[in-house]
Amino acid sequence: MRLLVVEDEKKVASFIKKGLEEEGYAVDLASDGETGLSMALDRIHDLVILDLNLPKMDGLSILKQMRDQKTSTPVLLLTVRASIEDRVLGLDTGADDYLPKPFAFQELLARVRALLRRQADAQPPYLQIADLRLDPAQRVVYRGEQKIDLTPKEFALLDYFMRNQDRVLTRTMITEHVWDYNFDTETNVIDVYVNYLRKKIDTDRDSKLIHTVRGVGYVMKVD
Repeated sequence: MRLLVVEDEKKVASFIKKGLEEEGYAVDLASDGETGLSMALDRIHDLVILDLNLPKMDGLSILKQMRDQKTSTPVLLLTVRASIEDRVLGLDTGADDYLPKPFAFQELLARVRALLRRQADAQPPYLQIADLRLDPAQRVVYRGEQKIDLTPKEFALLDYFMRNQDRVLTRTMITEHVWDYNFDTETNVIDVYVNYLRKKIDTDRDSKLIHTVRGVGYVMKVD
């Protein structure tokens, strides 16, 4: 899952980004409203965490333009404003949830999970390809009866592969969905992580699931 945080307070933005990345999310940051709107409209994020008080363009204006342009990405508003009127205005403008500052990170994380679950409600409760099974809610993976221990980034990569079974994923596509805007595409980090994942998923298995498409990227399919 790739999240966008639009927050001008550097300490708050860094705190949120660090915490979410530790949970396995890819996180992009924008520190002003105009940049935030541009990034929010690219439709590559699964959730936007949006502060209301921003330089150049306020959060409600960003939210209104997102909805006017039919961008349906869930939005969690953050603000020091805590009146009922402010909350109602934000929700009526198109926000999906509202969290007043200051907040506990665990509450922010719970609200993020809840919003992402709403998107997944129409999907099966788990992903399965052959005997490989991934439970997004419990964040566990099994190959047959064996539990596979993955790092947060490996889990995010596998989740993306399994949601795109039989589809060739380029390194650019993987970067956009699993890493962030600041990722150095000239490095071989993606190939390294795919190899980590392949060793854990496919080693000593008759059926290989992760395949290299030379010169293009990778595909997950039943061999």
